[in-house]
Amino acid sequence: MIRVEFLGPLSMQAPLELEVANMQELKDTLAQKPELSKWLKICAVAVNNEIIKDEGFAFKSGDKVIILPPVCGG
Repeated sequence: MIRVEFLGPLSMQAPLELEVANMQELKDTLAQKPELSKWLKICAVAVNNEIIKDEGFAFKSGDKVIILPPVCGG
């Protein structure tokens, strides 16, 4: 079981507790939600505070995943 949290414009999405094995399975699961699917291609993903780009990255129970949409400062 992992916990998925959302930042920035996605912060209105409640955190999710999911049973997924790897990054690709997570993205496939999140893509089923229309409000998230358009963001997935441009978001970074952090696992336990480390950016992960590997689609095959395997989760461990208790991992904290943050979905990070692009932002601009000012």
